[in-house]
Amino acid sequence: MRLINGLLIALLAIMTLVSCDGKADVVVDGDYLVVASDAVMADDEWSAVAETLAARHNADIVTFTSLPREALDAIREAYPRYVAVVDMPENIGRDYVIDLHHVCREMDEDIYGDFLWGIITGYDAAAAMRMVENSAEPLVVKDAVATIMELNSAKWFDNYAWVDDHTRGLWGYKQGRDGDIVTGMVAPEEVLGTFTRLYEEYDPDLIVTAAHATQCNLEMPYSLGHLRPRDGKLYAQNIFTEEEYDIEESGKRRVYAAVGNCLIGDVNNTRESMAVAWMNGSNAATMIGYVVTTWHGRSGWGALKYWVTSPDRYTLAEAVYMNQQDLLHQHSVWTPGLLNESYNYEGKFYDELTNAAEALSAELGREVDLDNPTDWDMVGFWHDRDVLAYYGDPKWSVMLQPVAAECDYDVSMTVEDGECIITIVTKEGFSLERMRGDKFKQEHVLDLPFNYFFPSRLKNPRLAEGQSWDVVLDENFILVRNAEFEPNSTYTITLDVE
Repeated sequence: MRLINGLLIALLAIMTLVSCDGKADVVVDGDYLVVASDAVMADDEWSAVAETLAARHNADIVTFTSLPREALDAIREAYPRYVAVVDMPENIGRDYVIDLHHVCREMDEDIYGDFLWGIITGYDAAAAMRMVENSAEPLVVKDAVATIMELNSAKWFDNYAWVDDHTRGLWGYKQGRDGDIVTGMVAPEEVLGTFTRLYEEYDPDLIVTAAHATQCNLEMPYSLGHLRPRDGKLYAQNIFTEEEYDIEESGKRRVYAAVGNCLIGDVNNTRESMAVAWMNGSNAATMIGYVVTTWHGRSGWGALKYWVTSPDRYTLAEAVYMNQQDLLHQHSVWTPGLLNESYNYEGKFYDELTNAAEALSAELGREVDLDNPTDWDMVGFWHDRDVLAYYGDPKWSVMLQPVAAECDYDVSMTVEDGECIITIVTKEGFSLERMRGDKFKQEHVLDLPFNYFFPSRLKNPRLAEGQSWDVVLDENFILVRNAEFEPNSTYTITLDVE
């Protein structure tokens, strides 16, 4: 394993990172680590990707041969808050992502993730470098296109369009932040063309999908056509006419959230995969997606719920992270003995489910009833725990636009003399139901607790004596399970820290 000093990289890279105004575009923050494969560092073009990213964040680079786990000791020593893994697509598959989830939790003895992570890859080194360059400046999402109906209020977007996954042939759009929602119906054979037309016309910052998918295709709702990868780009395949056509791309940087698709986040150890085509041809500088067949949906839909519930507070990476910690806590309450046990993804769906139910029955000491919603969630949370991939720079600021009427509470934090005080001030229009997620995808995610990602990591935070808050607490975040906040009120949470 090799370690490359971030300061040296920054000094060497300044000549190539100087902007037009003569100022070096190097941000010094000291909480970031780049983890790169030996294959990356042995290739001049690929190593430049890792070195550029390290220079931007004043980060060290540590290396591994096959899996990031091989750099675990070096990661523990660095103890970063953000980890970017740079690797070639041929090295990245399902088990690679699952194991990275485990590595993230193995910095210390608790059950929670200790850093935010993202994988930097691409069809080739140039595509991976473009992903890094596209994340140099923050992105506020203004325009979006989707294949789901859950975002159809479109309140976060200036312009929005979708084809619906609840009503066959339904589609709709909104033009302008205050525009009206307009809906229409198309014949089944027109759904694919409607989606690709909307994609090209709206040129979205964000794409959100949930339909049948694999590593090599994305189906339209009701299986009415496909998007497929070819030579690192997407093309459309009409199942009615057998027509194929390339997707027209503007080159705009994008974010792709495949929150409810099976397998589409699995690079599958090949650059000819859907994930790579989205990142390369469609210029997705960040992508989230499942690396296994999904059926419960807590990881994908939960990440989206955290993001849309707190559009002015969380980046996409932070929303993914916070949802994961919430999932882990609930998983530990229900089935602590399964926290270090791997779910078996090898069989067919019903075989997997049967095996998981048997393991859960042994854990609980009773027979699991999958018709019982809680038992179903117990299996589902376990299934979803380690299978959502995040591609992109984990420190890239990708945020939704705030919804003015819903900015109904403020949170601040001060740390002084071993004491951290978190202050929550609710406004007149505060809604507890909205803070809990407004029942968004309640069948998958449940109510959200009060949640806060600390602006900086705390050292050994503990709830100070004399308080009745029911908290889930780690060095990066706090969840409050009994936050019965009311409008026009101020609440404080006091933590002892070192």
